[in-house]
Amino acid sequence: MPKGSDLFVAALENEGVDRVFGVPGEENLDLLEALRTSGIELVLTRHEQAAAFMAATHGRLTGRPGVCLATLGPGALNLSTGAAYAHLGAMPMILITGQKPIMSAKQARFQIVDIVASMKPLTKMTRQIVSAAAIPSTVRDAFRVATEERPGPVHLELPEDVAAEEVETASLIPVHTAERPVASSPSLDGAARMILAARRPLVMIGASGNRPALVEALSDFVRRTRLPFFNTQMGKGAVTGGSNLYMGTAALSEGDYVHEAVERADLIIAIGHDTVEKPPFLMKSAGGPRVIHVGYQSATVEQVYHPDIEVIGDIGAAVEGLAGRLEGKLTPDEGLLDLRQRILARLNDRAEEDRFPLTPQRIVHDVRKVMPEDGIVCLDNGMYKIWFARNYRTHVANTLLLDNALATMGAGLPSAMMAAMLHPDRRVMAVCGDGGFMMNSQEMETAVRLGLNLVLVILNDSAYGMIRWKQAVDGFPDFGMSFGNPDFVRYAEAYGAKGSRVAAAEDLVPTLEAAFAGGGVHLVDVSIDYSENTRVLVDELRNRTPDVECA
Repeated sequence: MPKGSDLFVAALENEGVDRVFGVPGEENLDLLEALRTSGIELVLTRHEQAAAFMAATHGRLTGRPGVCLATLGPGALNLSTGAAYAHLGAMPMILITGQKPIMSAKQARFQIVDIVASMKPLTKMTRQIVSAAAIPSTVRDAFRVATEERPGPVHLELPEDVAAEEVETASLIPVHTAERPVASSPSLDGAARMILAARRPLVMIGASGNRPALVEALSDFVRRTRLPFFNTQMGKGAVTGGSNLYMGTAALSEGDYVHEAVERADLIIAIGHDTVEKPPFLMKSAGGPRVIHVGYQSATVEQVYHPDIEVIGDIGAAVEGLAGRLEGKLTPDEGLLDLRQRILARLNDRAEEDRFPLTPQRIVHDVRKVMPEDGIVCLDNGMYKIWFARNYRTHVANTLLLDNALATMGAGLPSAMMAAMLHPDRRVMAVCGDGGFMMNSQEMETAVRLGLNLVLVILNDSAYGMIRWKQAVDGFPDFGMSFGNPDFVRYAEAYGAKGSRVAAAEDLVPTLEAAFAGGGVHLVDVSIDYSENTRVLVDELRNRTPDVECA
């Protein structure tokens, strides 16, 4: 007779799940056996956090929830950072954890932590399954909640005795497509009138606008309206093509090059702005541009974001409706387009400097040179993220993955591993600081075992560089940020990967090309120098950096 675990796995297959990432434990053994005899692949990782990052990235790139697995107690708690990563980043994900039997307590309180309660602030929904009969409806509801706007993680706890419970054959619940509400005609009419009345309208694309299903709709909106646009960090790459209307990416909150366009604009059409991101600009109470919020949900009113009008509903339908009302009726502001050339020219400054250790600008320039248009670059978190956000041009949607929500270290390598699994025919690169890389470096073994083709660039400055920079900006002495590193080339080789070290600026491009040509997992150790960039950012960027954990 089938068990609850068999029913659970059948429910996952019913949802189209083809992979589960994780580290099983004693309490998952029935579930593990059900997975063994199913069509679902178990991707065994070396740490639960990496499994969660991989599942979240699956959701980010596909729009379908990734699934990760852990045991009770410490294993489940190791999923917490990944849950927060998906929750703040709006990535659909299902977290499955085990638990001791709930009908008996032969081991008393050993390893028992209230994981359902601990996951409550980190997920959209968290639930313990108390009977096998409830599995089909619970799993269906979990996937529905994870994918509906705003997407995010859902946690299910499957106790050991519920997984082992024998069940009669139970019917699974068919998957159905949920239709999203659309914005009303009056709200679209009002927004269109405001845009037509503006002299210098400017579009901003935010994190919620950067969904796989929105690529064509947003690209078409830009083509039809001819409105200049910029994006937040997590909105980067939402529009396909090298548009001559792209003004730049807001890597900081104010004082960056792109903010000259914000200051010139009299109206900003904020498409999908999610205030979980560090503010891309600071909205003023008076004297600044007016703001239209276009989103799946009402705007979250903040001190720095309080839009004048809102268009609420499916973003794809909303921008299509606006394009129909605006097409052929707008005259681009020549001043904004001229400003675009100056902004982009500044971003190219020092991009080919040949000094060593390399500057961030040179690294971004050379990475862009070796990556084809559909190549995917996955960033960890660090000082270099600002330069990639500002300087790296994307031409295909979802080809620069960065995190500007939780902004956690340690996600770069697992994120790139997931991208390489989903797109084995494309070049995939992880770019990590030395600090962030070492937080999940053990997953190199997983990448090698899976036979992935992946280039991993380690930016080596032997320090937590972002916080060290802030320390200097704030006038504090240099203290507590430096550390030692292993020999990264030998470290990679110990896992069965390949390793290279860049010794001169002109060596980076050929080293990266050789790494991709050789296939497999290849680590490239690159020394980076942030010292000159500290002066540049202090002199040229008038704002302070975000409070993020970075290396």
